[in-house]
Amino acid sequence: MRWLAIAVALLVGGCSTDVGMSQAELRAQWDAQNIVPANYKQDILAFLRTYLNDPTHIRDAAVSAPQLKMVGPGERYVACVRFNARNTRGKYIGVKVGAATYVAGKLDRFIDGPKETPQYCKDAVYAPFPELAALRR
Repeated sequence: MRWLAIAVALLVGGCSTDVGMSQAELRAQWDAQNIVPANYKQDILAFLRTYLNDPTHIRDAAVSAPQLKMVGPGERYVACVRFNARNTRGKYIGVKVGAATYVAGKLDRFIDGPKETPQYCKDAVYAPFPELAALRR
C-alpha cells in the first residue's frame, strides 16, 4: 500500500511540472528558421509540376522575389507566383495567384485560396518566370 501511495504521488507530481519552452525560446526558434530561400524558383517549379492538372503551356507566368511577411505567429519568407494554367479539358482557367511560404530556406506551404493570397501578394513585384511557362510533365 505504501508503494502505491508513493507511485501516485510521483505521477501527480510529474504532471504538475512545466516542461515546455518559454515564449522567448519559441520566438527565437521561429526566427532562426527564417533563411532566405536560395532556390525558390526551383522549389516552386517542382511543386507546380505535381500540383497542376496540366503543367504544360502555362501562360502569363510571373514570380516575385521572397520577402518577409507575417504568416501565423511571426514572419516567414513568401514568394508570390502568378500564372494561367489549363484544366483537365485543356481550357485555360484564368490567372491564378499563389503564395509559397518558406521555412529554413525550403518550400513549406503553397497558399492559393482567393481569401488568403491577397494578404501576402497585394504588394508583390512580379518578374517574368519563363521557366514556369516552359514546364513539362
